[in-house]
Amino acid sequence: MATVTFAPAIQRHVPVDEQQVDGATVQSALATCTTRAPGLRGYLFNDQGRLRAHVAVFVDGHLLKDRSHLSDALDAESRVYVAQALSGG
Repeated sequence: MATVTFAPAIQRHVPVDEQQVDGATVQSALATCTTRAPGLRGYLFNDQGRLRAHVAVFVDGHLLKDRSHLSDALDAESRVYVAQALSGG
């Protein structure tokens, strides 16, 4: 099972523990997480179901490649980290 961890900045808005999920892609893993913690859906995704611009997802230490379909592959050892993206300068 892949492990999905949410940054403290997200947990301030939506209380959610680290999740162990089955899923072949980031999309399926996050779908499971939003089922378990429904408040995540509106925080992570816009009304078209797209990942919000202020959300950054890392898979095994690498920034998510497919922000449109979240099709990055996961395996049983994968670690997914979901954080708020920083902006400004």
